[in-house]
Amino acid sequence: MGDIIASLGSLLGGLGLFLLAIKMMTDGLQRSAGSSLRKVLSNSTDTPFKGIVSGFTMTALVQSSSAVTVASIGFVNAGLLTMRQTLGIIYGANIGTTITGWLVAFIGFKLDVQAFALPLIGIGMALQLIKNARRLAAFGIALVGFGLFFLGIDVLKDTFEGLVTTFDITQISVNGVEAIVIFLFVGIAMTVLTQSSSAAIALTITAAASSLIDINTAAAMVIGANVGTTSTALLASIGATANAKRVALAQVLFNLGTAIVALLLMPLMLIIIDALSNHLAMAADPAITLALFHTIFNVLGVMLIFPLNKVMATFLEKRFISRDQASSLPKFLDKTLVATPVLAVNAVVMELDSIEQRVRILVKQLIQLQYPVSNDEAKQVKPLLLLVSQFIGSLERNETSAETTNQLATLLRINQYLFSGIKCAIVFDEKHMQSLILANETVHSEFALFQQDLLQTLAAETNYDRAEAQVFVQRRHDIMKVMILKEAAEGRLNFEVMLVNLDALADLLEMTLLLLKARKYLQQLIIDTHLSNPEINTADSEPIDSDEVNNTPALL
Repeated sequence: MGDIIASLGSLLGGLGLFLLAIKMMTDGLQRSAGSSLRKVLSNSTDTPFKGIVSGFTMTALVQSSSAVTVASIGFVNAGLLTMRQTLGIIYGANIGTTITGWLVAFIGFKLDVQAFALPLIGIGMALQLIKNARRLAAFGIALVGFGLFFLGIDVLKDTFEGLVTTFDITQISVNGVEAIVIFLFVGIAMTVLTQSSSAAIALTITAAASSLIDINTAAAMVIGANVGTTSTALLASIGATANAKRVALAQVLFNLGTAIVALLLMPLMLIIIDALSNHLAMAADPAITLALFHTIFNVLGVMLIFPLNKVMATFLEKRFISRDQASSLPKFLDKTLVATPVLAVNAVVMELDSIEQRVRILVKQLIQLQYPVSNDEAKQVKPLLLLVSQFIGSLERNETSAETTNQLATLLRINQYLFSGIKCAIVFDEKHMQSLILANETVHSEFALFQQDLLQTLAAETNYDRAEAQVFVQRRHDIMKVMILKEAAEGRLNFEVMLVNLDALADLLEMTLLLLKARKYLQQLIIDTHLSNPEINTADSEPIDSDEVNNTPALL
């Protein structure tokens, strides 16, 4: 009984070390990469093949295909990648997971782990202590994780070797297809429970190398781990954006397809690997055999799906359309981005740009004194802006670079401009549009010019044009204000109507100026974050129809 408890404790400890190591490596490398991660991906995934290379490289570095998949959701949400490019990353990430097997097979079993791992932990902690070097400190955390990775493997190896000497595994009677199916689900369950296919694969290879399980059941567990890794993306996609659901579905379809091919060809592949080992005069090594098997079936899966990449992307883009059409829900924000602020910035820029365009259309309708709109569009946008501010607030609690912090502050400013603009629009719609009266022809004509100036200001394409238009619209407002006061002073306009009209003019001007400020900062962030998504429009070039403006009902 004591041996069982000791073995269980060692198993849990080794697994805990391994999971901690994976988390430290992933977090450390993501933080040390900073905004360069975003730039590398946006520049090196312009084709699906480059996406495969990038996905493989990223997964090999951070040792987590789940982290890369979640990051890819952020990239497509943030407008850095199309669905076709994101599929390439998913394919490459699956191949990248095979690096874990090779690390375990070659370093975990061939080298003195403590002599290799302990110095890494020491160097990593030394880097962590360096002041004012955030990226070096983050890289130090990654090195500590790398060292703990191999210490965890060493603990697991000793544990499994102890289990072999303690228990007679020959008494297990499950064989053949039944054993393959059972251990396939064991691999899936291990990955779902640990939320790490790397951990499940390392456990499997270590158990096989210690003769605790045979090569066929171990291969089935590796295939199961490949399927189980989709659970992370599926969990992350619950209640998430349409893009997140599409990426999760893509990973599920690809991993299931690859698993079916691997199961069908498993006996043949193991025979070929064994024959190849004999031909190269290599001793039979379960760890290397499983690492090679894992690599072959993942590469084979990519080779089979790659020619169908365009078809897959088209299929996915037609799924979950209704989520994008929900006007009171975010289109680009996703909870998976909270852990990666540099990617979240892009998504918030995209979201605010989309909202700004909606607010601009609404303000144009109000300037032209069209039908009341506050009960639908304005009251849908207002809670959406609150969600954006809450999302930004959740990011600020994470460790971010000075650049990202400044960008988040700018995004909050833009959000506040739009929120104030919406509040002003609702007030104008509910109060002023219900109290309009006509005045003399001179005031009517002047107001038509004011309307035209406001619309032209909103349509200005550059900050210089906006600044120039702002001068004219401010001047026109002041002229209108003087005319209204004169009308009241000469007794042609009562005091209450005068106040209503002055407030209405001020609201129209304020809504326009708030949108100018929001667009100014949005344009700068679009440039800074290298966004080139077609959904981003840096200016509204819709022409102004002067006849339409002149025929609009007068305010006074």
